[in-house]
Amino acid sequence: MDAAVTVLFLGLLIFLGNILSRFFAITKIPDVLFLMAIGIFIGPFLGLVTPAAFGVAGPLFTMVTLAIILFEGGLHITLEALRKAMKGTLAIALANFIVMTLICIVIMKYLAGFTVIESCLLGAILGGTSSAVVIPFTKYLSLKKDTKAILALESAISDVLCIVLLIALINFMNLNEFDVGYLLGNLFFSFFAAIAIGVIAGVGWSLIYHKIASIKSIFITPAFVFIVFGFVSLLGFSGAIAALALGVTLGNLHYFRVEKILPFLADEDRQVELSPMETIFFAQLVTLLKTFFFIYIGISIRFTYIEIFIMGAAITVAAYLARIVIVWLTIPRTIPKSDASIIAVMQAKGLAAAVLASIPLQAGIAVGQGIQDIVFIVIFQSILICSVMVFLLERTPFSRVYQRLFWSFGKEAPAA
Repeated sequence: MDAAVTVLFLGLLIFLGNILSRFFAITKIPDVLFLMAIGIFIGPFLGLVTPAAFGVAGPLFTMVTLAIILFEGGLHITLEALRKAMKGTLAIALANFIVMTLICIVIMKYLAGFTVIESCLLGAILGGTSSAVVIPFTKYLSLKKDTKAILALESAISDVLCIVLLIALINFMNLNEFDVGYLLGNLFFSFFAAIAIGVIAGVGWSLIYHKIASIKSIFITPAFVFIVFGFVSLLGFSGAIAALALGVTLGNLHYFRVEKILPFLADEDRQVELSPMETIFFAQLVTLLKTFFFIYIGISIRFTYIEIFIMGAAITVAAYLARIVIVWLTIPRTIPKSDASIIAVMQAKGLAAAVLASIPLQAGIAVGQGIQDIVFIVIFQSILICSVMVFLLERTPFSRVYQRLFWSFGKEAPAA
């Protein structure tokens, strides 16, 4: 493709991404759906672009997008909401992961002839929810802060579960050994060590940020987010959790005041919060990265075999039906019926699943290509269903159906 045409095309995509983001805010019809459709049109349909054209930039771009979206989402989560949401979040993240794995075992064993362990690989990849879909949704929907925290945390926690368990399963297939103690230890350190590093990095950045303000670059903080994300990932911990913890820390600095511990600090050493301009910049950066990422996902989808599409549809529909039961059993009853209904349709897959989908293939797993194809189909179908369901719940009388399903929700918490 000619360089001038490429530049023109990129400009049109950025312009379109901002228009669709505004369209999302007004109509509640997700922009990611249209972005994936564009990717499918210029990729599998017209054949103008292929995933191979992105080379190593494709997987790298997904990690950059994940870091920024989680950090920006963390800026808007209060510690009060975080504390209230933690119990329900852990329960729903674990239950969703286990149920998704069981669904993949049943469907893939009987429809595709996968072994149990091969089906578990697919379940580990699809066991989470997409922060790139969930967090933008929470901004445009009228949800309680507790609900927003539950959805954001679930996507981050499930990323850790998916990554650690997928690697453990691949090691088991290659080495024929499964160390439960190592697995649990890895989960523990990946989660809590990442939180600790993210919090320390946030406090440290708030102390030195104003001292390098003379650089006058709005990209300094995003660069620091990438450094923290990459450093934590290199240590073998969760860069996603660290990015989220960094965002939460900078968004709640009044809880992390160093001067309370070190009152002798001079005024020039006091902590400084991000400026409103930077907060707006991060929101715009999320829109930009999301635009290109979901177009990339659309380009990566392969419609080679109808069987792949059917298996993906079976997994997706089963996941959404199971999600209703999962929410019923795990979410606190203080959550309003309308919020519980939204949580029940937030089963979209995205960034983490797209990144992990290539790992079995790279590891030489026999069904690696099939797993990758199914994952991309499920990503598209799950986002499609999520988009339609949110629109129905927000704009049509269909919401009454889910209101009845969650009839016991919306109760006030007992007085202390």
